[in-house]
Amino acid sequence: MHQNASPSADVSTQLATAPVGKLLLRLAVPTVLAQLVNMLYNIVDRIYIGHMPIVGETALTGVGLCFPLTYFLSAFAYLVGRGGAPRASISMGKGDNDGAEWILGNCFTCLILFSIPMTAVFACWSEDLLYLFGASEETIIYALPYMQIYALGSLFVMLSLGLNLFITAQGYTRFAMITVLIGAVTNIVLDPVFIYLFDMGVAGAALATILSQALSAAFAVWFLLASPQTKLRIRWKYLRPAFSVMGPVLALGLAPFVMQATEAVLNISFNASLSKFGGDVAVGAMTIASTVMQMVWLPAQGIGQGAQPIMSYNYGARNPQRVEDAFRSMLRISAVYMVVIWALVQLFPQVFILLFNSQSQALMETGVWTLRVYTAVMGLFCIQLSVQQAFLSIGMAKASLFIACLRKVILLIPLIYILPRFMQNKVLAVFLAEPVSDFISISVSLLLYLVIFRREMDRIRQPRLS
Repeated sequence: MHQNASPSADVSTQLATAPVGKLLLRLAVPTVLAQLVNMLYNIVDRIYIGHMPIVGETALTGVGLCFPLTYFLSAFAYLVGRGGAPRASISMGKGDNDGAEWILGNCFTCLILFSIPMTAVFACWSEDLLYLFGASEETIIYALPYMQIYALGSLFVMLSLGLNLFITAQGYTRFAMITVLIGAVTNIVLDPVFIYLFDMGVAGAALATILSQALSAAFAVWFLLASPQTKLRIRWKYLRPAFSVMGPVLALGLAPFVMQATEAVLNISFNASLSKFGGDVAVGAMTIASTVMQMVWLPAQGIGQGAQPIMSYNYGARNPQRVEDAFRSMLRISAVYMVVIWALVQLFPQVFILLFNSQSQALMETGVWTLRVYTAVMGLFCIQLSVQQAFLSIGMAKASLFIACLRKVILLIPLIYILPRFMQNKVLAVFLAEPVSDFISISVSLLLYLVIFRREMDRIRQPRLS
């Protein structure tokens, strides 16, 4: 028993006492690597499909129309996982390990329950939904088989994403990386086999993805059930959902849920407008631009996930200095990373486009300028990501939710429809909505940090009343 407990005790001690900068790097490196691998997970299908002979451009656009499905699945996984994991860390910081396990058990059950209606909706009404998402007669033949097969793996997607956050919340970022690595390597190996060798095309890409997600989910469940390393275990007595547990979890998870779910609505809005003003080529350019943004955003999210256990644990332990130190370290690392990638995208957009398609000159010409416009403010986005992660980590659900709603619901989606009314180049107007909304939301996020986050740190500096 002592052998099983000591590794976890060491992690808790390090969260409370180790130098913050070195600790963040140690925790963030595996989470960033995991997100880099996760990035491959998400884009490898598109790379293989985009280079399919003759039909690559159309097939890539068709798979891009399935993005709302992937966004909705991850949104519900984040509703549970990113709401539950920080609260579990806070409970651990207070010394309440049973409370943390109660949160984990409830979240495990809810992930399974949420996956059932998601599978049914996307499997039964996939064709109608795809036309709603902006499909044409040319692209539906590629989008439909991908969505129908991918929907069958909804449970695996949600378990692997949601449970992996509870592994990270304990400080076991290496094991969290392994969860993602297992699936990603499997997907990279199976994709060319199913797509080309078995001549299954986009259906093969979807099948490879859900089989890979199943392996990732199996590892995450095993770790939280049976690994001698874990401090938090999935226990039978905590599986029955309780409102007293899930209410605060879902309230905190609402912000990342909104961020991801509105990504789906956003994708639908972009595709519908671009299909109207620019046709399939503009939709294909959007598929590439949003994928590149995802390539940049996922590793930055990994930095935030590395900082989350430090901030949550020390917030629960009422150590505001370490919370603030972790935030500043997270922001500095994210800023360096995102500015460098932003410069590469702006200087060499052709390189990023060639990753996905080398056959269409029209897609290349449209993609170069649209990618530059779409990512114009990306270098500053580290501010919003860091501030939102900080609010999530200390359980401030309302502030995190407001930031999530501001950028996409309040600003970006309306701008997609408003800007084309005032500009002659309608396609440019649609793509311009992204940097305009980004700049405004980044500015507001910074203001909220200076006012609300710092005020909360001052509050927990005060000694508790006896």
